[in-house]
Amino acid sequence: MTKTLNTSAGSRPNSWTGAAAILFDLDGVLTPTAVVHERAWQELFDGYLETVPEKDGYRESDYFDHIDGKPRFDGVRDFLTSRGITLPEGPADDDPDNITVQGLGNRKNRIFNDIVSSGVEPFAGSVRFLEAALDRGLKVAVVSSSRNAPSVLRAAGLAERFPVVVDGVVAAEEGLPGKPDPATYEYAARLLDLPSEQCVVVEDAVSGVQAGSAGSFHSVIGVDRGAGRQTLLDAGATLVVNDLEELL
Repeated sequence: MTKTLNTSAGSRPNSWTGAAAILFDLDGVLTPTAVVHERAWQELFDGYLETVPEKDGYRESDYFDHIDGKPRFDGVRDFLTSRGITLPEGPADDDPDNITVQGLGNRKNRIFNDIVSSGVEPFAGSVRFLEAALDRGLKVAVVSSSRNAPSVLRAAGLAERFPVVVDGVVAAEEGLPGKPDPATYEYAARLLDLPSEQCVVVEDAVSGVQAGSAGSFHSVIGVDRGAGRQTLLDAGATLVVNDLEELL
């Protein structure tokens, strides 16, 4: 029988009682690669917007407003829409130097991989929380919009902990809509052979919290890495912490 994760009286036990699995977002929850994504997106759009100087430049808030937590090409489309720009879609394997939705998305991926190639240090508190969950017999999975999730997990030394990874590649293969739709989280629950009601969603992005809130999950834990505590609560988080170690 699967054990449930019990927390101390000071760490909100109602969020965990009865849970059998933890479904983790990756970037910003397990690893600080959300910062790398922000940097890669800024580098991408700073370069592209130089070719359309009549449009507003890239702002830090654009990442949270239009990109954070979404599948890569959705992020490209939504950002371009915010600037009133429409580009050809292009093929999925479009050259990163082409000015298309897919080309820009692939260029961002190239920038991201160049940055993380030297390795990734996971959040220490998140690793301690993950190990505690595993020690108590909970199942775990990673649910990420990124197509780079497996390589990031390997770079962070966490790949062996997660037999189930639902990333952007899996979502495309299975025809699953991306966050804020709950489909990828629901698919991970099915792969774990558990009902959604027994799975806790852990997210740092507004779109990811919205995905958890839209499904019939046990609870949705928001990790505030910059989106803002109240913003995550408004998006549907059951509770918000600054670090997952607070739940131990």
